[in-house]
Formats: sequence, structure tokens, C-alpha cells
Amino acid sequence: MRPRRSCGRCVSAERGAGAGRVASLAMYRDPPVVTAATHALWAYLRDRLRADGLADVPDRLDDAIAHDAAWHDPRLLLAQTCGYPFATSLRGRVRLVATPVYDHAGCVGASNGSFVVVGAGALASSVADLRGGTVAINDPASNSGMNLLRHAVAPHAVEGRFFGRVIVSGGHVASLALVAGGEADVAAIDCVTYGNLARSAPARLAGVRILAETVKTPGLPLITRASAGDDELALLRAALEAFVRDPAAAAIRAPLGLAGFAILPDSAYDAVLEIERAAAAAGYPRLA
Repeated sequence: MRPRRSCGRCVSAERGAGAGRVASLAMYRDPPVVTAATHALWAYLRDRLRADGLADVPDRLDDAIAHDAAWHDPRLLLAQTCGYPFATSLRGRVRLVATPVYDHAGCVGASNGSFVVVGAGALASSVADLRGGTVAINDPASNSGMNLLRHAVAPHAVEGRFFGRVIVSGGHVASLALVAGGEADVAAIDCVTYGNLARSAPARLAGVRILAETVKTPGLPLITRASAGDDELALLRAALEAFVRDPAAAAIRAPLGLAGFAILPDSAYDAVLEIERAAAAAGYPRLA
């Protein structure tokens, strides 16, 4: 059921939550067609939220704020985070809005996995063959780039070590470039990043090949601040649902690979912690 417009107005007027709101969707911004579609997605959500009576909805996404700073901003209206920080530090400090459902290979419903990629000419035929090599990870707190890879490698680690060197690249696209250029032997690339490039910039994947695929956990959740009321949460979810159902938005959805949004309980992200615990139980608590 579509929330009544009066509800959104009441939330803003009575609680004064809207002034200086922040919206940041910075997790998937490459290639350029994805950046453009992300801004178009926000424009659609903005107009829908305003039509439903939510006050002080930002005109544009905040491209200046660091993605992780937005997660903690008390003015947050909408942002996307990673499942690992959500499970380990954000849960209880933000509200889970929805989890995107992507139609890319490697993404199944609201769950995403990573592709373990190596250089196109690499001789490795299994994850075990990568022992002693150099791994590129996007961020030590990444579920897709670190946690899922740690789980995949754990059975092959010896005395807590598997790789000879770990490089922190700063992003999945940067990790791909390191592997393609021979500066790293392997990286774990989430199915959305890989799918975005495969769909809109396939030449950028020419230097790598998929060696293996990790297990899957719930994908990167959309969040809002902890103080957001139920009415505001309902408005956000209604706007997202309208976006995936509107035929006029199909051209925006296509380059993003967006097929829908799932409403999951916070506990769904316990799966991320189970992956971490499994690696630790195998004697591999840290990617090394």
C-alpha cells in the first residue's frame, strides 16, 4: 500500500529531521554510464519522496562526502553500505531500508558473491594454486573483496598464511587493474562491479579471467539513520518499489542491473559473520 502523503509531512514537520539531509550512493560509480544512471536513480527517488510529502529531500547526491562518512552522518536520508561493516559495526546504529536485487551473473536474489579473478594468462587452475602469490583487496573491511575471499582461501592456509603479499587497492576496479597489469596475482571482485563492467565496458575485463566463485551472502544494503521513523522508512521503501515497477525507469535500471529490492531483517547479515567465524575456525582469522 502506498503511504499517505500526510505521513511524510508529519514526520518532517513534527520532528524537524529533514534539514540538511544527506543522500550518498557511492558504492557503484564505474563505468561512467553507471554513474549517470545512479544520479538518475536518485532523481527518480527524490521526486517520488517529495510527491509523497517528505520534506527537505536533497536535490542531488552528495558526491563530496566519503562513502563511509555518510553511513555515520546523523542527517543521513539514504546511503549504501557493505555487508561486512553493517554486520560488524553499523547494525543498531542505522536502519536497514532494503537490499538491492541485481540481475548480474553471480548475484542470486538479494545475495551476492565474488569472482576470484586472475590474469588472463595465469596458469592457476584452482584457488590452492595461488599460494604465495600477491592478492589485491579493495578494503580490509570489505565483505566481497576480503571476507568472502578469506573464507575461500582458509582451507588452503598453512599456519595462518596463504598469500605472500597483500595490496590494499582502494577499490574493486583498481584491484582488477592490478591483476590485469600483473602487479597482483588475484583479487575477489563482487558480482555487481564485475557485471557493471561486463555490461558497459567489457574491454576493461580483457586482462583477467574468472578462476572461482565464492559463497554468497546478502548484498550491499541501503540504510538510513537510526533516528528515522517508521513512516519515513515506509516512504523510502515505497519509492524504491515504485522505481523497479515503473516502465519509464527501465532505461535507468538496465545499466545498474537492478531487478528489485528485498526487505530483509538485520539478522540476515549474520551470514557475513558466519563466513568470518568459519575462516577463524580453520585457523585463518586474518587475510595474509
